[in-house]
Amino acid sequence: MQNVSKRGSSAQLHFVRLWRKSCDTSHPDQQRTSIRHAAAGWIQEKLEQVTLPDISGQIHFGFLFHIIYTLSGITIRKCDFPEPSVEFYQGFSGLKTSITGLNIALTGGWEAHCGFMHGGGALDMALFGVDLVSIVQLGRDDGGHLSITSVNCNCQMGDIDIRFYGNRSWLLRLVEDHFKNHIRGQLEAMICPAVDEVIANLESHLKDLKVNFQVNQDLTLDLPLIGLPVVNASSLHLGLKGEFYSVKSPKEPPFVALPFTIPEQPSYMLSVGLSDFTVNSASFSYFSADLLQVFINDSMIPPGSPVRLNTTSLGPFIPQLPKKFPDLLMALQIYARNIPVFSFHSGAVMLNSSGVIKAFAIQPNNTLTPLFKLYVDSGYSGKVWIADGRLKGSVAMDNFTLSLAATEIGPFKTDALENMLRMQIEVAVLTQLNEKLATGFALPRTMHAQLVKPVLTVEEGFVAFSSDVELLENDTIFR
Repeated sequence: MQNVSKRGSSAQLHFVRLWRKSCDTSHPDQQRTSIRHAAAGWIQEKLEQVTLPDISGQIHFGFLFHIIYTLSGITIRKCDFPEPSVEFYQGFSGLKTSITGLNIALTGGWEAHCGFMHGGGALDMALFGVDLVSIVQLGRDDGGHLSITSVNCNCQMGDIDIRFYGNRSWLLRLVEDHFKNHIRGQLEAMICPAVDEVIANLESHLKDLKVNFQVNQDLTLDLPLIGLPVVNASSLHLGLKGEFYSVKSPKEPPFVALPFTIPEQPSYMLSVGLSDFTVNSASFSYFSADLLQVFINDSMIPPGSPVRLNTTSLGPFIPQLPKKFPDLLMALQIYARNIPVFSFHSGAVMLNSSGVIKAFAIQPNNTLTPLFKLYVDSGYSGKVWIADGRLKGSVAMDNFTLSLAATEIGPFKTDALENMLRMQIEVAVLTQLNEKLATGFALPRTMHAQLVKPVLTVEEGFVAFSSDVELLENDTIFR
């Protein structure tokens, strides 16, 4: 765990907030549906595949007679499943799910005997007005996974209608009212344990979810929960670690994460905050693994460039260079002198970097002769936004300075070389980069859902992303 600043509340590098809001489904021509509707459809489909345990018991009537019965092979033939109501529940820092007016049609078989009389056959059963309330508590396990625990379940059943067919079915019709009450109680007692089992299975799946991800061959990303979920009347808050590590040399950065709070966006279902610590942890990981360096030779210079990477072409900028090393190709080693630092400010993303350029002359035998070393300090500012479903942006250079750090060819002024490099970066690098950023990048989506009305804002210390989420009707996220 990184050293986290103690200023204010606990630092949260990623901060996810889920709002209680249904997705807009006012456009029937779009093949989308709300999460609640999709969940209800999935539950209904699964219920129709369920076979209930056998139900056995006995009913006494009068002083001398009782009927012993067994209902078996009971399956759900049809289910009128209303959309569930899901609310954030502060009492247990969890969720409260309510289903009201569930109607279920069942079919199965029966056997019964009363004294020496035996009977059996088929049955149809209808349950009307089933109301179910389930409350679960959200937490965090030792591995940083989200945990879910059933803390309360209540089921009440309205009317029940049963039709018996077969040999001596009149046995059960004699005590139909008693039988209905008896079966109602047994069915009510069976539903909540079944709900608890579903929640336990979900908890098992949550434990299997990854909280550490391989981003590429050089980076991993840690995303465990760093604290307990926080639930209030309208939202659920999840604080995630959100720190990158080098695969080659994983270690903590020399800076700490500061707390931040996402502005409330109750008109959206989801808000996510990404702090500058998270971005800078990636920058530190690349730097500490010596990955922020590159070698450049003349073949890598654009063909249309008026300046080539050879001693003759650089003569106007460094007069003694072609005199001491005439007509030789050159190579540059460019690497970061310090960790490139990103910072987020209201409406802008800033980047400050300091680098080194080592220049070499390539001798005819391909050996490298050191020429000089330059320090490069530069700053950039950018804007990012979302438009037309794509992440877009722009970048500008704020400053660029070049200074001579060491030389094997004698001192020289760097002003002309600095102006040339600044122009090359602005024309050859930033122009192409801004063209790509103007086109933008498609926002990520899964095969099951897509973002709706996403917005992105840059705040002090973090970037905030908010969006609605809609499931695609024909996808199978619940299957």
